[in-house]
Amino acid sequence: MSEGPADGPGEENRPKLDTSVPHSARIWNYFLGGKDHFTVDRELGEQIRQAYPGIVDIARQSRGFLGRAVRHLAGEVGIRQFLDIGTGLPTADNTHQVAQRVAPESRVVYVDNDPLVLVHANALLISSPPGVTDYVEADVREPDEILSAASKTLDFGEPVALMLLGIMGQVLDDEDAYAIVRRLMAALPSGSHLVFEDGTKVVLPEAADEAERIRAEGGDPYRLRTPGQIARFFDGLTLLEPGVVSVSRWRPDPSQFGEASEVDALCGVARKH
Repeated sequence: MSEGPADGPGEENRPKLDTSVPHSARIWNYFLGGKDHFTVDRELGEQIRQAYPGIVDIARQSRGFLGRAVRHLAGEVGIRQFLDIGTGLPTADNTHQVAQRVAPESRVVYVDNDPLVLVHANALLISSPPGVTDYVEADVREPDEILSAASKTLDFGEPVALMLLGIMGQVLDDEDAYAIVRRLMAALPSGSHLVFEDGTKVVLPEAADEAERIRAEGGDPYRLRTPGQIARFFDGLTLLEPGVVSVSRWRPDPSQFGEASEVDALCGVARKH
């Protein structure tokens, strides 16, 4: 276990925990059945769920994709370093738990800007003895700050899996979002991978539109992008099979119930050459 967060401001500079404003990480925790949320998060989360009941399935299917992608990269590809931005609140099978079950020496840096996640950092920082797990408090809009802090734990001379799951919709401007991902990937060496997932509105467009409106009016705006817009995040990289697909359809585990239904979240895993 590491000694503490890889980087972080002093107590006086840390963002204060504002329980009067909803936060995506806590709303997602609510959808996943967790306990780390406040009344304002539950109220907005319930409004979204009423408008779009499928959001709960999206949350669970997205979590399943995380596990399958990390197992593949740690197992078959041999990745030993993970930079997980937009970590969210600890639930079952966090990135370091999945990776270190496959390869105990795996090194994982989590990044989030919700002060409540920092409160739970001790849970995130429990690492297998050969590995390292650290936490950086930063915003995805600050890629250089993230890279500087993460470099204290990760070796950017060796391949890194950059995890961006359900986070880039918080960057509302498309060109800003693409530029952030390009900057992050540019700092990583050949053999690194991008693991990306985000929301769209293809399966249930009217319900997704309504959920997007509710989030914006509730103070937690989130940009849902088209499949083509999501595919652009992988420009310049080589997509692994099966390409950009619903999170429920990316290398699913065998099931007696047949193929899972598509949901309004697309994902992909791609290699940098």
